[in-house]
Amino acid sequence: MRFVEETGSTNADMLALADQGVAEGTWLRAGRQVGGRGRMGRTWESPTGNLYCSTLVRLRAGDPPAHLLALVAANAVHALVAPSCDGQARIKWPNDVLVNGAKIAGILLERAGDAIVVGIGINVVDHPAGLDRPVTSLAAQGAADAEAGALLERLAQLFGHWLAVWRAQGLEPVRAHWLLNAHPKGTAMRVVQPDGETIEGAFDTLDQQGMLILRLANGGTRAIHAGDILLI
Repeated sequence: MRFVEETGSTNADMLALADQGVAEGTWLRAGRQVGGRGRMGRTWESPTGNLYCSTLVRLRAGDPPAHLLALVAANAVHALVAPSCDGQARIKWPNDVLVNGAKIAGILLERAGDAIVVGIGINVVDHPAGLDRPVTSLAAQGAADAEAGALLERLAQLFGHWLAVWRAQGLEPVRAHWLLNAHPKGTAMRVVQPDGETIEGAFDTLDQQGMLILRLANGGTRAIHAGDILLI
């Protein structure tokens, strides 16, 4: 485990460490980020006391597709936060964790060669206000004594477990656990795709490539490879 009081982004730092040959399983935690990043180019607000961390996976021959590590990370984060929350924690595709519909954690994967950097941010003691969607924190969910450093120790164990499952058994057990803890089948959602197209439908399942299958109003389905999801 490595710790820095302040940095721009733990993902950016870990990408640099990956280039220097740092080993798989290294974790970096920052007390505060000044340039944190979320998906779709969003800024990730980073007040002191929350958990900002990144780890590294070195891809090996025979590994499942790298993008499925988002499901690995989501399973680990859900297992970490769910027992401490008064509300119900659910995974939202592709890699957010919500409590009663409010975001408590986010995950960002970035790749450099054979290295996949997995960045995780969890609202522990604080959460931003005035956003376009609801957010929450562990403290707001009744876990007033939660501490970022201790949470990371447990998170590393959980991520290591699901990484081993992903490597040894492939997607199916990871997918099955993800579905068990995700938004229920039939959940209404709006998808804004990277090209700006907006699609509305109901969550159906994840396919064998980890893509979201959306059930459309006409009864057909649409496979979503990437996009911004809003539950409606």
